[in-house]
Amino acid sequence: MSATPAPRGDFPILARTVRRGLPLVYLDSGATSQRPQRVLDAVRAMDTQHNGAVKRGAHLLAEEASEAYERAREQVAAFIGAAPDEIVWASGSTQAINLVAYAMSNVSAGRGDSVESRRGVDPHVFSVGPGDVIVTTRAEHHANIIPWQELCLRTGATLRWLDLDAEGRIDLSTLDRIDEHTKLVAFTHVSNVSGAISPVAQIVEAARKVGALTFLDACQSVPHIPVDFHELGVDFAAFSGHKMLGPTGIGALYGRAELLRALPPYQFGGSMIEVVTMEKTTYADPPARFEAGTMPVAQAIGMGEAAVYLTEIGMDKIARYEAELTRRMLASLTKMPGIRILGPEGESNRTGAVAFAVDGVHPHDVGQFLDSKGIAVRVGHHCAQPIHQHFGVFASTRASLGPYNTVEEVDYFVESLAEVRRYFRVED
Repeated sequence: MSATPAPRGDFPILARTVRRGLPLVYLDSGATSQRPQRVLDAVRAMDTQHNGAVKRGAHLLAEEASEAYERAREQVAAFIGAAPDEIVWASGSTQAINLVAYAMSNVSAGRGDSVESRRGVDPHVFSVGPGDVIVTTRAEHHANIIPWQELCLRTGATLRWLDLDAEGRIDLSTLDRIDEHTKLVAFTHVSNVSGAISPVAQIVEAARKVGALTFLDACQSVPHIPVDFHELGVDFAAFSGHKMLGPTGIGALYGRAELLRALPPYQFGGSMIEVVTMEKTTYADPPARFEAGTMPVAQAIGMGEAAVYLTEIGMDKIARYEAELTRRMLASLTKMPGIRILGPEGESNRTGAVAFAVDGVHPHDVGQFLDSKGIAVRVGHHCAQPIHQHFGVFASTRASLGPYNTVEEVDYFVESLAEVRRYFRVED
């Protein structure tokens, strides 16, 4: 097979066979990526050699666990261009988004004075209510729509959204929906359906002009293209470990340090306090303020190791390689009768998440046929119904690339997809 940026031998699962003894062709990295051996080893080493309560003991194991936990935070922070105190561990991007949405609810309910530290940012910047607006886009994963819908329902604010053009890209002519009433703009860096890269600079500029905060869903960008949140200028961002060659059950919230210091907690318990009395509690500085209870320590360490692994390969190298695979896949699919790509048909300014509809064949049937060939793809609405509604379909099939995929796998996928309509006897 052709060389890949991430050596296939690093990924034990890629050596297995699937249906009828066929080799596994894994084209579902947009849903969850596979993990290299060193990430598996890092998690296992934590569980078998260093397992102790983080920041809760003076013995050696607790010390080792605490050091590894914070070292992982530093590794992830360096990977995305942030300071360690700007990274909050979460169970995944969904929890990270909900953290900010519920913290904003707490401010809106009068709890903006629950943090002692002001240091330049008034917590009431997070307050929303009747007359205020939250803006998202039609391209979002449900996890970046529903928390904001619920915030609006709790506070009386209004939800608006930016619309899309024919390719599924954010329509810049709808940026005027970000106006002086807007308190926050939440948008995806890369659509998990169309693969389109959002115009981050233009959206951030529009938000800044009216004093609105920005929240970036970076789940589909961080594993595939170089990302620096400071350079992007966003206020908050979320991303998941399991999409960047790391474990499940772990993700991170990025927040500008001064904003995190002004944001009250949304979840309460051990490890996030400063002083507790029966009358009052004061809270620790971030990121500890947002990490109540026992955190997924081994998973955080695995995510840190994944960040180091990707850094050592080089995200520029991964982005160039995946762009070439995407170009090859799209060049074939656009010539195939009965295939409609839901997204840009060229590889420019997009990533390797390629969703498509097959005329006359249900996406689940497409997925099962490909599965019979040993090819793993995603089928359904991909937790993104509004963008499917935009394209006029209820669901689609999606092939999504990772740094371990090969040219031969792309070609085999294309050849297998060409058989689908013949197999189901769909006439042109």
